Amino acid sequence: MNILENVDLRAHSTMRLGGTTRYYCEATDRMEVLEALSWAQQRNLPVQMIGSGSNIVWKDEGFSGLLIVNKILRYELFKEDETNVYLTVGAGEPWDSVVERSVQAGLTGIEALSLVPGTAGATPIQNVGAYGQDVSQTLTTIEAYDTAARDFITLPAYDCGFGYRTSRFKATDRGRFFITAVTFHLTIGNPEGPYYPAVGNYLREHNITEVTPATLRQAVIAIRSAKLPDPAVVANCGSFFANPIISSGQFNQLSADLDTEIPHWKHDADIKVSAAWLIEQTGFKDYHDSETGVATWPTQPLVLVNEAAANTTALLAFKQKIITAVQAKFGITLQQEPELLPL
Repeated sequence: MNILENVDLRAHSTMRLGGTTRYYCEATDRMEVLEALSWAQQRNLPVQMIGSGSNIVWKDEGFSGLLIVNKILRYELFKEDETNVYLTVGAGEPWDSVVERSVQAGLTGIEALSLVPGTAGATPIQNVGAYGQDVSQTLTTIEAYDTAARDFITLPAYDCGFGYRTSRFKATDRGRFFITAVTFHLTIGNPEGPYYPAVGNYLREHNITEVTPATLRQAVIAIRSAKLPDPAVVANCGSFFANPIISSGQFNQLSADLDTEIPHWKHDADIKVSAAWLIEQTGFKDYHDSETGVATWPTQPLVLVNEAAANTTALLAFKQKIITAVQAKFGITLQQEPELLPL
């Protein structure tokens, strides 16, 4: 393999911050993953595998081990019957390309996840979700190298520990698995309502009565493009905070104390509160911080934008300003979504 040294990590995070990695390589198939892991093990080096870096914030001190960028490409459809189709994709496939191709094939199940940046292999890690869909609803299996078993294994969805914006890959088994492929169960046909409120509004405003995978994808792309910056143009990692989940009792007390309508959604027995609303109420909407060089995006305060940050320390300082303000006003602690690496 071609192992490079002292590679700038800013090119491997859409926030464009961070130090350098001591060693770097790209893996285009499973054998190259094994070769890279063996190379690092012989030198007693830590290993980190990433995709496009769209949900990553690198620390300023960089990474002392081997960074593997997953470039494994694969796109295979298996038609079980006239309705059910299984789609297996390589972990290095650009996610939106996967969604686009599935929609072109007339498949429904992941079209609401259109325009989500990153690679297919990254989607299970935080159980990527948007506009009423998340990958745990259609994902069936994950192929990965298991450092504990020292072999490639297949994990069924029920064994992935999926939750709201989380999984075992992000929590209990962080760093244990190197995902190489994912398989989804999709269906031939049209998506069924009810639709996410923003999507439903778009469909009504554009007089769309027959909803197909293509029209739903079109709606989501239009909504996302109007609200969110393109990470290829503006340095950002998408939503920087997850919507907090609180108990019904805490929500009712908060609503009574504030005497106002708080945007929220049911989440099993609990309540998911809009983090964007909480941030906006603390005065951080379209906020440009000259001290750190970080800002919130004008139409979506969940998105932190690197305007002129000198380093990751500045980004984390601005993040803490928001967390502290929300905690002081609402008694709710926001949680960061992008991974801070190295672990």
